[in-house]
Amino acid sequence: MVDQSRDVTGVEDKSDENLRRNLNNRHIQLIAIGGAIGTGLFMGSGKTISLAGPSIIFVYMIIGFMLFFVMRAMGELLLSNLEYKSFSDFAADLLGPWAGYFTGWTYWFCWVVTGIADVVAITAYAQFWFPGLSQWIASLLCVLVLLSLNLATVKMFGEMEFWFAMIKIVAIVALIAAGMVLVMISFESPSGSVASFSNLWNNGGMFPKGIGGFFAGFQIAVFAFVGIELVGTTAAETKDPEKVLPRAINSIPIRIIMFYVFSLIMIMSVTPWSSVVADKSPFVELFVLVGLPAAASVINFVVLTSAASSANSGVFSTSRMLFGLAQEGNAPKSFGRLSRYAVPSTGLTFSCICLLGGVVLIYLIPNVMTVFTLVTTVSAILFMFVWTIILCSYLVYRKQRPHLHAKSIYKMPLGIFMCWVCMAFFVFVLVLLTLQEDTRQALIVTPLWFVVLGICYIFVRRNRATA
Repeated sequence: MVDQSRDVTGVEDKSDENLRRNLNNRHIQLIAIGGAIGTGLFMGSGKTISLAGPSIIFVYMIIGFMLFFVMRAMGELLLSNLEYKSFSDFAADLLGPWAGYFTGWTYWFCWVVTGIADVVAITAYAQFWFPGLSQWIASLLCVLVLLSLNLATVKMFGEMEFWFAMIKIVAIVALIAAGMVLVMISFESPSGSVASFSNLWNNGGMFPKGIGGFFAGFQIAVFAFVGIELVGTTAAETKDPEKVLPRAINSIPIRIIMFYVFSLIMIMSVTPWSSVVADKSPFVELFVLVGLPAAASVINFVVLTSAASSANSGVFSTSRMLFGLAQEGNAPKSFGRLSRYAVPSTGLTFSCICLLGGVVLIYLIPNVMTVFTLVTTVSAILFMFVWTIILCSYLVYRKQRPHLHAKSIYKMPLGIFMCWVCMAFFVFVLVLLTLQEDTRQALIVTPLWFVVLGICYIFVRRNRATA
């Protein structure tokens, strides 16, 4: 099922049919970090704090804990056969052609939807500095820049993601350091609140909104982890995957504690959770408290690059998924052709055109925020489908290929048991999505995508049978 001709030795293949292993360790590490730190942390944390209070810290830790095991399952599967280009390959190999088809196209759609939101966000952030700039021109420029960056070489993508992720890391480390200083000097804000770790439990305890508020936090917090599996789509272009992929996946828990938990602890220590405004970035508010004159511009730049990083990753991963689908006969053959830089340029161009189409659609609908909530919820539900397929593939792998598991150098801890625990957790999150009106609508709409995919798959099978 997988491409048997692909070079798996780590040496660059100069043919026109194979992706090249041009991403080294520092690229993969930072791509993995960039995937784990979404725009949701910078912009969505205000809403999650206002919903759940300090208990949101536990929400992020639980989601991160579960997704770590999904990533470990993915890592063991990818390394069990280096001919797998991404998780759609092992899904097709272990579960059947339908799984590769549904996973590949669903993952493509996930990132197109996420990319639409990112492009619109980037244009909004750009208007902070250029208020007279047309949204249409800004959107077009954004997509053209993303296309040109990804058309160059995969190494160019790796470099851009490296620096995008570095900006996010520096911003978060600066926030944690600033928060520590404010707590140590017992800084008093204009509202009269004093910076102290006791703010975490002095305003109604760790669960001020009760168990209902705690559960409500899951609905939004899960969006922040979308893209954590991105390291799996780089497998075919990673130098020395046996060393690099495990290192990137193993560092996920440290990243989640460092970037999510520590930053939220510092935000709620400096500003009591009840004072955090839902529709403002708490990152901006903290830097304003510090008295940094350019706080708004600095954070606007950080959030813009964060959205650009997400969109850049989305364009990269969609083109690689289309490349794999084309090689399996599940997408037009043109998506499986590579440019002289070993980049799937046709797939890249198609994904970027879809981004522009989505931008037009969003501007035609008056209430943009309603559409955003809808599309991001749909995206999160579909990402949970992809994560579940990874776990199902692992269960079949353990049953059908115990010899590969026995000699694996990167075994998933508590493999089969944790697969079932993670899938039960995803069902729990889906149940929580029924509690709010806007997320409930997205839950009702999402099955339409699988109906459309199912109809298309029937036609694909018929075409193969008659070919």
